[in-house]
Order: sequence, then structure tokens, then C-alpha cells
Amino acid sequence: MLVKTFGSAVYGVDAATITVEVSVEAGKPETFVVGLPDSAVRESMFRIGTAIRQSGYEAPRRKSIINLSPADIRKEGTSYDLPMAVGMLAGDGKIETELLDKYIIMGELSLDGGVLPIKGALPIAIQARKEKFKGFILPKQNAREAAIVNNIDVIGVESLAEVVEFLEGTKHIEPTVVDTRAEFANNVQSNDYDFSDVKGQENIKRALEIAAAGGHNVILIGPPGAGKTMLAKRMPTILPPLSLNEALETTKIHSVAGKLGKESSLMYSRPFRAPHHTVSDVALVGGGSNPQPGEISLSHNGVLFLDELPEFKRTVLEVMRQPMEERRVTISRSKFSITYPASFMLVASMNPCPCGYFNHPDKECVCAPGVVQKYLNKISGPLLDRIDLHVEVTPVSFNELAGERRTDNSQGIRERVIKAREVQEKRFADKQGIYSNAQMEAQTVQEICQISEVGKNLLSRAMAKLNLSARAYDRILKVSRTIADLAGSEEIRNEHLAEAIQFRSLDREDWGA
Repeated sequence: MLVKTFGSAVYGVDAATITVEVSVEAGKPETFVVGLPDSAVRESMFRIGTAIRQSGYEAPRRKSIINLSPADIRKEGTSYDLPMAVGMLAGDGKIETELLDKYIIMGELSLDGGVLPIKGALPIAIQARKEKFKGFILPKQNAREAAIVNNIDVIGVESLAEVVEFLEGTKHIEPTVVDTRAEFANNVQSNDYDFSDVKGQENIKRALEIAAAGGHNVILIGPPGAGKTMLAKRMPTILPPLSLNEALETTKIHSVAGKLGKESSLMYSRPFRAPHHTVSDVALVGGGSNPQPGEISLSHNGVLFLDELPEFKRTVLEVMRQPMEERRVTISRSKFSITYPASFMLVASMNPCPCGYFNHPDKECVCAPGVVQKYLNKISGPLLDRIDLHVEVTPVSFNELAGERRTDNSQGIRERVIKAREVQEKRFADKQGIYSNAQMEAQTVQEICQISEVGKNLLSRAMAKLNLSARAYDRILKVSRTIADLAGSEEIRNEHLAEAIQFRSLDREDWGA
């Protein structure tokens, strides 16, 4: 008897429906799986046979042929266990139902017949709705994640027996329902960190506010214990809250990577990813034999924090250059090409030298002559060129640490950032692909970042006196435009330029000399 069940395969951040054709016919009791299955799919026959018996059913004692169609797409992972098991039972006459063509079925089986969680439930649910399936049968742990998608019945199950009973109509399972908009509205403001926790460092907070307002990448340079990591961790709290579309897009990526927790639904906060400096190229940008999103995609719509930047391998840092410009990463192999979104804000930190105390007000640097510049040269010019703000972080004094002075909290800073972003949204409404000042191309900079003759003279003198490199010119104009937006000014004034100039420390030819 030939029956068809339906599963799904995830490629990149999208899903494609897979038809599981099962034919149980006369012959020696053995099973063949065709349609480009990987080793995990082929091994599933051992799990499926035991799970069927442990669930109180009898496994087919005839020849079974399972075809995963379309046969030219490679099928990977253990999520096909459940649709193949249901197909084998139906093909052997153990299930009588008319619902097989109305549901996508996905799940990994344990030997006792239990159903284990899968990856990519959200994109599968989106594709199922697009193809007008009635519902999606999946592990109960993934039900809330899939239920973000409306107009489709999400049936969370815990065992193979429960699936059979549901399909035969002997057990009613209430679809999981998530009020996405209500949950999003209730949770979008929650944060574990706040800028009010940081004592002192008012100039650094100001720099991070500018970075958040314009979407600028930023690097913090300072000695150990100056608060670089503490400040960076609070960066997501001053970025504008995720929109519902951004939250769905971000959740989709984390779903594909299997990074969502059990019983999770929508992501409400901007992601903050901080990979260790031993991270590999593939772990950072994504890929592998079974392609997965990398850290730059997991930080999409959020912050990628690279602590101790010079300690990262040079090759790892260089692979970020193109994604930082294009805001997506394309992974190409001989048989496929996958694109992951990667629109992130880079926040990097570093010590000024190997010992960490170059330019320290109290401690003496013990590095040999030339070592400071050699340490800085570990970061290539092209990568540094993509970082708009260079911020020197100084240690906090005892009086500031012990003082009771209250500073701006994250909510106050975020409100100013949101106002500045609204100005930019109107400014770039007719420019495709540009949403913030940091994304402006050279031609757009010339159009929008107009400065007076006095401003041009100020910038010219600053570049000559501070030995700034030519690449600093556009960066200063972009940052000054953001500072003007924060100030509510339509024009870039001299004071805006002057503040922007101080954020190009590493462009000075004498820095580290």
C-alpha cells in the first residue's frame, strides 16, 4: 500500500516541503530509504522500529520503500523520524485516517516512542501556512515557537502513540495558540542590564549613545578593568526596541540554529553575541557540511561583541569585512548556496598594548618600543575602516565609584536614540537599503552631510594637526550627522564636527608611537 505524509527541510532561514512516500509491499521484511538521505536519516530505521513496538504497534513485516521527494535535495537530521513512522504504520494498514495530506509532521523519535524537539519549527510553520496546510504536528517543546504563525493549527505532541490517536480521531489535542502581538507588547521592554549601573564613564556612554543612534560600529580601547565589557553588554538596552517584523526575522534565525529555549516563542530583546577569541571562521560567519548560521547571523538586528579584538585570528576578522558592508552572508558550496541575514552592530574592545597599560594615568607600560603599534597592526586597515567610532576608555576613579551621583538610565538614552532614528527613517525613506547614517555610501554622504566653509576649515586643520588618515573623512561626516540628529539640528554645526573628530583616535598616525 502506498501512502504519503509531509515533512519539511530547512535551507538557510527558509523551509521547503518534503513529501514522504511510503510503499509497504510483499517481500523480505527490510526497509530502503531513498531520496538523498544523510546518515542520520538512514539510521532512523533502527529508532523507528523500536519506537513503533514500544508504542504498542507492530512494525511492518514486509518490504518497505521510503522515498523523500524531491529526490535531488539532500535530507539531513533526525526530524524525519515521525513522518516516516506514521507513513510506515499507515502503509501497513495500522492507521486509518484521511488527515495525512492536511498536516506537516516533524519530530525525532526516542526508542520509547517519545517525540524529541527539532530545529527550525518557525520557518517550517511559515512555509506550511504558505502552502495552505491545515496544521503542523510537532514536538510539544516546539509548539509555542511554531504557534507564532497564525491561521494554522499547531498540534504539540509528546509521543508517537499520541500522534496516531490524533490522526485516527480517538484523541482531541487542542491547538497551541500564542497571541503574538500581546506577548510582544508585554515583553519588548524587558532588560537585565541598565546604563545606570555604570559609575562614571560619561564620555563613553555618550559615544555609545551616538553609535546606537546612527547604527555605527564602535571599538573601545582601554586598560583592563576600565569597564569596556560592562559598557558593551548594556548596548542592546539603548538600541530601539525590536519591531514585530524584526523579532520574527531574528527568531527565525535562532530557530534554525536550535538556539531557542524549550517552550520559547518570540524573541523580544535584541540579540547580544560575544564569541570567544578562539572562534573559527565557520563558527563566526556560518557554514559547515550541514550549514548553520554563524555568530554574525545570530547577532542579526542586535550586537556582535568581540572582546580582545587583536587576539582573534586574522583570517576570522577578515571574513567579516564583506558581511559588514552587505549586511548578509552568502555561503557557497559546490551543490548549494545559502544566504543568511547579518545586519549587526559591531562593538569591539581591546587593550592598547599587550601588557594593557599604554597611556594609563597611573601604571607604567612595560612593552618594548614598537610593540604597541605592532599590536594595533593585528587589526587590518580595511576592518578598522568599517568602524566609525574609536573610543579611548580610561579607568574610573575611586571618587566616581564611591559616589552616589545618579546617571542616565538606559530608558532615557533609548528615547533620545529612537528620536534620532525616526529622523533618519524620514531622511532615507526614498533610498533603498539605507536605514541609518552608518549605512550611507560616499555619494549619499556628499549629498546629506553638507558643512559650512568654517566647518571645512575646522576639519582640514584637524586632519592636518592630528595626522588623521584620508579614510577618517567620511567617517567623521557620518558621525557628525548623527550627533546633529541627536541634537535635533538640521545642519551639521562646528561643535558636531569637533565632537566627531575626537572619535578617530586610531586613525592618528602617531597613535601608539
